[in-house]
Amino acid sequence: MMKTFHSTPAMLNVPAKNSYRMVILGASKVGKSCIVSRFLNSRFEEQYTPTIEDFHRKVYNIRGDVYQLDILDTSGNHPFPAMRRLSILTGDVFILVFSLDNRGSFDEVERLRRQIIECKTCLKDKTKAAAAAAVPMAVCGNKADRAELHREVRAEEAERLVAGDANSAYFEISAKKNSNVEEMFRALFSMAKLPHEMSPALHRRLSVQYSEALHRKSFRLRRGAKELGAFGMVSPLARRPSLNSDLRYIKEKVLGRGEDRQREKCLIQ
Repeated sequence: MMKTFHSTPAMLNVPAKNSYRMVILGASKVGKSCIVSRFLNSRFEEQYTPTIEDFHRKVYNIRGDVYQLDILDTSGNHPFPAMRRLSILTGDVFILVFSLDNRGSFDEVERLRRQIIECKTCLKDKTKAAAAAAVPMAVCGNKADRAELHREVRAEEAERLVAGDANSAYFEISAKKNSNVEEMFRALFSMAKLPHEMSPALHRRLSVQYSEALHRKSFRLRRGAKELGAFGMVSPLARRPSLNSDLRYIKEKVLGRGEDRQREKCLIQ
C-alpha cells in the first residue's frame, strides 16, 4: 500500500511503513495548537482561536527515504466521542497536553491516557498479539512560564503518571517561550523509533516552490537526496482523510490485512 502526497504537482509516493500519525489531545485552552505551530513553523500564536479539529501533514526526505507525518490537532471539547476514539485508534504517537496553572486540565490528561492505553490494548487483544500495547506518548505540562506564580500541578504528580512506562515521558514546556519543546519532540520520536531528524531543529525546512524545483532536478527521491541530508516540507493543501480512509487505515496498518475472522468492536467509555 502506498500513500500519495498531493501538495505539489510532482506527486510523492510515501511507503505505508513510513507513514505515521501524531495526535495531540488535551482540554481546551492548554496550548495544543501553539505546540503544533512551534513544530510546523517555529511560531507562537498569541491570539486564541478554539480548535474544532485541525489536520496538518509534513513530508520528509531523510537520508534518501521519504516519510510522512500527519498531525491531528484535536478539539478540547470532544463533542463527538466516537471521533475521539477514531483519532486514538489511528494514532501512532501521542502528545497529551495540560496547563500547569489548571488542575482540571491535568485530570483530563489522566483520563485521556487511560483511554488511549485501553483502546490500544483492546486492538492488541483482537490481533492475538503477545506483547502489551506500546504507545509512544509525551505528557506535557505547558505554560511553564506561568508556573512560578500560578502552578496548580506539581511535577511529582505528573512524573508519577508516566513512571515505569518506557514509552512515556513527562516534560514541562512553554510553547510561548519555546522552552523544552524541541527536547520533547526528540524524546517522543526516539520512543517511537522514528528518525530523530523529524524533530524541528534537525532538518532543513523547504518551501513548496523549492521542493518542486528540487523534485524536477534530484528529488526522484533517491539520487541526490542523501547529499542534502534531512529536509522536510509542510503541505499547504493537506486535508483530513475521510472516515472510510481512517477505518481502512485501522484494518490495514493496525489490525493487518486479509483476515477473515469476525472482529468485535472495542468499546471505550
